[in-house]
Amino acid sequence: MGRPPPLLPLCASVSLLGGLTFGYELAVISGALLPLQLDFGLSCLEQEFLVGSLLLGALLASLVGGFLIDCYGRKQAILGSNLVLLAGSLTLGLAGSLTWLVLGRSVVGFAISLSSMACCIYVSELVGPRQRGVLVSLYEAGITMGILLSYALNYALAGTPWGWRHMFGWATAPALLQSLSLLFLPAGADETAAHKDLIPLQGGEAPKLGLGRPRYSFLDLFRARDNMRGRTTVGLGLVLFQQLTGQPNVLCYASTIFSSVGFHGGSSAMLASVGLGAVKVAATLTAMGLVDRAGRRALLLAGCAFMALSVSGIGLVSFAVPMDSGPSCLAVPNATGQTGLPEDSGLLRDSSLPPMPRTSEDQREPILSTVKKTKPHPRSGDPSAPPQLVLSSALPGPPLPAQGHALLRWTALLCLMVFVSAFSFGFGPVTWLVLSEIYPVEIRGRAFAFCNSFNWAANLFISLSFLDLIGTIGLSWTFLLYGLTAVLGLGFIYLFVPETKGQSLAEIDQQFQKRRFALSFGHRQNSTGIQYSRIEVSAAS
Repeated sequence: MGRPPPLLPLCASVSLLGGLTFGYELAVISGALLPLQLDFGLSCLEQEFLVGSLLLGALLASLVGGFLIDCYGRKQAILGSNLVLLAGSLTLGLAGSLTWLVLGRSVVGFAISLSSMACCIYVSELVGPRQRGVLVSLYEAGITMGILLSYALNYALAGTPWGWRHMFGWATAPALLQSLSLLFLPAGADETAAHKDLIPLQGGEAPKLGLGRPRYSFLDLFRARDNMRGRTTVGLGLVLFQQLTGQPNVLCYASTIFSSVGFHGGSSAMLASVGLGAVKVAATLTAMGLVDRAGRRALLLAGCAFMALSVSGIGLVSFAVPMDSGPSCLAVPNATGQTGLPEDSGLLRDSSLPPMPRTSEDQREPILSTVKKTKPHPRSGDPSAPPQLVLSSALPGPPLPAQGHALLRWTALLCLMVFVSAFSFGFGPVTWLVLSEIYPVEIRGRAFAFCNSFNWAANLFISLSFLDLIGTIGLSWTFLLYGLTAVLGLGFIYLFVPETKGQSLAEIDQQFQKRRFALSFGHRQNSTGIQYSRIEVSAAS
């Protein structure tokens, strides 16, 4: 009989490739939107609808995906989502109209949302406490790498006829590799416990097989039974504060901040996307190294504190150095009828690249663009030139003294880097790790999906209210409001979020059952100060 497959590397590949697919699909629209605008003559509203259509599918998946995950199993849900992703990618690659593009993006949104939930739960259940933090956080690292990969392919295919079709099609590669890895892994923790060869992966703490497991209904999430209400408070609080701190909208101004310190035109957009992407990768890898040492709670507290300081710093700097209100959408009124980018259009040479759509880390953050409608106007000297999609980076107001304000602009850039880093080693990876740990296995899929639906809905609310908020209180006060929200999030984490490092899922479940109120988790809790009851497992070591 042959040796069993190397399970830890396979689990790592499932997590990394799942995140890679998610990140790629989130960001690929940034490079595809400009040629799509030329080929189909998309208006501003149509561009918004196309970019936001991924959100529609993702919301649907967050509403029904939990039942699919709990009913059919985590592994089957991932494999099924990859089949759906393949169908969506084929639809996008062969699309001949806006309708098919929107349908394809919606199908892809459903697939990546379902896969993201199932992947985190599957990996967290399959591995032991010592590996769980690293392997689940690897999904977040895959997201940031997928974003960078999409930028690289977008750049490489920008001048290729029908290049956007290839951009959409390449998303199937990591999904197919992930499916191949899954074929060598067990269906779940139960199957792991049933095979002696797989028990070491769980550290000898695989769940009991069999009988006597409790049954939970969806409404139990809001009841006092087994402190499910406290668990839901923790889960919803994390996903809401993750969004209400304004991370997607702050990234919307990355190109403007880069431009303000001297990087203009295309270089500003490139640095804003690739530079911040590299920062995200570095911060996420740092979180992977610390999550099982410092703990989930410590990373969340540190990340939220630095987010509060940095976003407040951007707000204070913008009082002294006014910045433009962000990206603008200038529509192409008529379809060009050409394939790809015309060689003599001058579009890429004369205009700034559009800002990359916001991609959370999260992860799990939709990329619904917040855009400002402006009247189309031709380039000077060329009345027949079509309007373009540009990033307005002019700084309003009278000229400012160079030396002092240059220092303030670099300070804003530093604050932006700190903000991105803080999110990427705090809320970005840890929120989804905690959500995959705190619920009982019988309802984990539905609970995870329920919290995820609030994540997408909160992102939609923040995106749609952003311009109105700026118009009401101004850009500086908007950033300061995000800073205040981060301070409130810091208090929530301190009072409500438990430390789960070094504990098996069964031990975490026991502690939640014993603690009737989530508030009791907060003060002075650490993993060494709690007494646990070890669950006995009758299995050969």
